[in-house]
Amino acid sequence: MKQKFTILFDLDGTLVDTAPDLMRAHNHVMKKFGYPTKSTEEIRNLVGQGAGALLGRSIWGQAKKEFGKVQDKKIKKEMVKDFIDFYGKNIVNESTLISGVKDFLIWSKDNNISMAVCTNKQEHLAIDLLKKIGIYNFFEYVAGHNTFEYCKPDPRHLTSVIEILNGDTKKSLMIGDSETDANAAKAAGIPIILLEDGYTEKNITEIYHNHLVKDFIGIEKIVSNYL
Repeated sequence: MKQKFTILFDLDGTLVDTAPDLMRAHNHVMKKFGYPTKSTEEIRNLVGQGAGALLGRSIWGQAKKEFGKVQDKKIKKEMVKDFIDFYGKNIVNESTLISGVKDFLIWSKDNNISMAVCTNKQEHLAIDLLKKIGIYNFFEYVAGHNTFEYCKPDPRHLTSVIEILNGDTKKSLMIGDSETDANAAKAAGIPIILLEDGYTEKNITEIYHNHLVKDFIGIEKIVSNYL
């Protein structure tokens, strides 16, 4: 039996423009605890600064710097909990699919391609978002920030998922939008398609990539060369 090709996708800024809902959750917490709020554009530009996603051990974007100044561990836990609670209840209020995503997922499924999500979002929130926005059933596996003991840019976040899918790194590629995705893919030895308007403040010339795209429209032409 011919081995299936595998595509791994980042989530925030790659499959879904989640910035508007993330911004509201971020600002909800910042207002409550007396820190500056941010615009949607600022949130888009800050996600790639090491936190990778807004959840886990830290808070989103610029708030991470403010968060680091908070000495009281109890307050930090409260801030994270408030963020997760608010975001979880408002996860798809304004989030939208990136242009061409649904058509590309259908094309990939029709071409017997295995697909999985590798995100630094907490796993349960990633699954909930994918279900509510209507694309969860395209994916064979969803790996979040807390699925393994490691996450992007650690290449094992990608290679472990490929292994779970019985895939091969030589027959896989990554689609992402930031240096977190790019560095993980490079270290894993798999090609990366980079979205040019990603959730990062870095210039695209500073981020490793094999292909650069605006969105998912026509992306199957690139992928076809690897099949």
